[in-house]
Amino acid sequence: MIIVLKPRTKQQEIDRVLNLIKSKGLDTHIVEGSEMTIIGCIGDTTRIDAKLFEVNPSVDKVMHVQEPYKLANRAFHPEDSIIDVSGVRIGGTNLAMIAGPCSVESTEQVLEIALAAKASGANLLRGGAFKPRTSPYSFQGLGLQGLDILCEVREETGLPIVTELMSPEYLDLFNEKVDLIQIGARNMQNFDLLKQLGQLDRPILLKRGLNATYEEWVMSAEYIMASGNENVILCERGIRTFESYTRNTLDLQSIPVLKRLTHLPVIVDPSHAGGKWWLVDSMSRAAVAAGADGLMIEVHNNPECALCDGAQSLKPEKYGELIQDVAQIAKVLGKTLP
Repeated sequence: MIIVLKPRTKQQEIDRVLNLIKSKGLDTHIVEGSEMTIIGCIGDTTRIDAKLFEVNPSVDKVMHVQEPYKLANRAFHPEDSIIDVSGVRIGGTNLAMIAGPCSVESTEQVLEIALAAKASGANLLRGGAFKPRTSPYSFQGLGLQGLDILCEVREETGLPIVTELMSPEYLDLFNEKVDLIQIGARNMQNFDLLKQLGQLDRPILLKRGLNATYEEWVMSAEYIMASGNENVILCERGIRTFESYTRNTLDLQSIPVLKRLTHLPVIVDPSHAGGKWWLVDSMSRAAVAAGADGLMIEVHNNPECALCDGAQSLKPEKYGELIQDVAQIAKVLGKTLP
């Protein structure tokens, strides 16, 4: 249930409404905009009579929210959320460009890629320290050594780092060292992990599961937000369909749909979606045109010898060309690189 207060409602009246809500056993979530104040009622509102609140002269209207997600719902938060990632703003009119190798291989490799990507306009550095692989015999990443390399390159370049957390074992370490914690497709519905992420003060990048519906995806974000961390960014990375020519099928319509349903930023990972480097360019342009708040693209200085996903990685010079193209499309839509 959402209670919209009239403009210029005094704090004393707001407190009165809050106390009434809490007396009914509900929690509250307040959004104060420039024009109005919105109070979200969290809990079982099915037995609450809206007339209890409508009689209050400070209340403009009361709306019942049909969707099971509350905090992520745009009705709770009409304005786009803008998530700050160590100085880089994601959402609103900002276009985030996240670039880097699928897997961290060495300090020299990551530094070379990061410097080239930054020179082209990238504002965040991605790299896998821990790699979830389908086969137990595939390269699993450098682990903690890889995380140290990312931190070292951040010091050298100033780029905030994005890397995937796979185990609760490293929650505190990631909270200390990582600027944007990525939760991969396979962990999207690891609800125990999601609840623990809600206790952190770092932004979370939540990738869509391989077979997840929009509602399932948003409900996973709701787990994090309901546990206390509202800094969530959604990432569309393609879904599994009957088509086998590409690695996954990039669901571009998820961008306008999720922006209609939620206030959270939505970015796109075209590298994992197609699995082929020559698809990244066109899918990136399409994603920005559809309203994406950012792109996460795999860039490798020597993709032919990459230890992981070289076939879907762009070389630095190709990434530079791509970023110029998407910047022009973003400009038409009123978005700019932070």
